[in-house]
Amino acid sequence: MEFKTDIQIAEEAKLEPIADVAAKIGISSDELENYGKYKAKISWEALDRLESKKDGKLILVTAISPTPAGEGKSTVSIGLTQGFNKIGKKSAVALREPSLGPVFGVKGGAAGGGYAQVVPMEDINLHFTGDIHAITAANNLISAMIDNHIHQGNALNIDTREVVWKRVLDMNDRSLRNIVISLGAKADGVPREDHFMITVASEIMAVLCLSKTLTDLKERVGKIIVAYAKDGSAVKVSDLKAEGAVAMLLKDALKPNIVQTLENTPAFIHGGPFANIAHGCNSILATKLALKTSDYAITEAGFGADLGAEKFMDIKCRMSGLSPDAIVIVATIKALKMHGGVPKTELKAENIAALEKGFANLKRHVENVHKFGVPAIVAINKFANDSDAEIAKLKELCKQLNVRISLCECWEKGGAGAEDLAQQLVELIDEGKKDFKYLYDVNDSIETKVNTIVKEIYRGKGAVFTKAAKGQVKKLEALGLDKMPICVAKTQFSFTDDASVMGAPEDFTIEITDVRVSNGAGFIVVQTSNIMVMPGLPKIPAAENMDIDNNGRVSGLF
Repeated sequence: MEFKTDIQIAEEAKLEPIADVAAKIGISSDELENYGKYKAKISWEALDRLESKKDGKLILVTAISPTPAGEGKSTVSIGLTQGFNKIGKKSAVALREPSLGPVFGVKGGAAGGGYAQVVPMEDINLHFTGDIHAITAANNLISAMIDNHIHQGNALNIDTREVVWKRVLDMNDRSLRNIVISLGAKADGVPREDHFMITVASEIMAVLCLSKTLTDLKERVGKIIVAYAKDGSAVKVSDLKAEGAVAMLLKDALKPNIVQTLENTPAFIHGGPFANIAHGCNSILATKLALKTSDYAITEAGFGADLGAEKFMDIKCRMSGLSPDAIVIVATIKALKMHGGVPKTELKAENIAALEKGFANLKRHVENVHKFGVPAIVAINKFANDSDAEIAKLKELCKQLNVRISLCECWEKGGAGAEDLAQQLVELIDEGKKDFKYLYDVNDSIETKVNTIVKEIYRGKGAVFTKAAKGQVKKLEALGLDKMPICVAKTQFSFTDDASVMGAPEDFTIEITDVRVSNGAGFIVVQTSNIMVMPGLPKIPAAENMDIDNNGRVSGLF
């Protein structure tokens, strides 16, 4: 059976004017700032008006540890919101914006798949409403002001070896990871080593996603530490007097974006931090907007539950006052078989033994989310090659674990393929078993908080801090900047810091090589070995298979 590509399905969709989509959830056309016919930003007037409305129920979608076989977390999130609307429950989904790096690198498009997509798909995957470009410009304005300050006499006495702020670009470009700037004549600035990150790893992205108002954003930007002076004191954006200009660049980017699913249900897509090198959640504003305008708000957190979901609970929930009423853990038969040792080339063949072995990965994620006191359900994202015996076995294993499970066919059937999942979530939430709690106390030491995550979520023996990382911890403690949540930068493919170790390993150590504070965002980033904050392109980038014709028709974008 030959299936249509995602872009073919998206191009055949009958889109409704975005004003009509917004009207379904009580947002008038006067409260929209249109970007063409099918996408818009929500005005501050609408956000202020909706603030007093009662919240709906919040559902977090997460997944098992990702594999090259794919899991389909966004597809299930979109299919689920369509499924809720199919069963007569008003629902909206809040997702992250795709980054151009993965779009042109390995992953390709990131707007769902099959008949569970957000549209216009090609716009969302490319420049969209320009939010990520604005974040790039804001970040690099700070960089320009740092180097200009040093060149113009360095009144703040910045130690050029202690500039911790990096430039960014929304592209996978490994050649920019480590560079030297200001070469040439004296008028070209003071030479120093510098670095690039991908834009979605920028603290500006985190600040935008965690800010509740424009004033909040400006204050957070001002707190960002960009360098250290020669006396060891922190130099902040406010010392450079740059926070006003940065906030001005972000004034429109802070407003949530609204688009629609293939079934014309509302979708808020806003913010895009990665979960392997950032906190992995869409903006608080977009999530709150979904809650204020629907009975059931669906949101997702990046990669597996050990990264995205943990950060959603311990970072986003702490800063927003929100907590999920239920959690969906997405799994696929083929990904579980990969965790059970089957190579990607042999996944089409039935293999019950490998499925049982790989189930250990799903089991651990289920146990982990329950530690936060939130009820969970497993969603099997069905693929054509899944056998009846494999599906039956996975259902049996979940039953033994005493967790609900739903066969989700939204890729093929859209909302109709997620009706059972939606109905089960209604029942699960109505049971009232939620008893939300955080994993750790933010007032614990940095090392204690990191070890709690390693032991409780990853199931390792503990974290090993390099000499350099220990020195960075002591510096943060001396500056009084250690009482914040932890954001772990770690490979997404494994519970360990080694991407090749699949399944559910135990009794390993995690090496911490770098510790830095995101003071504006309000969390501490601890970076493990073998993680890159500026990814590179693969040998055959997805960009090679993309094209556009004279009529503007896009191909190759999934």
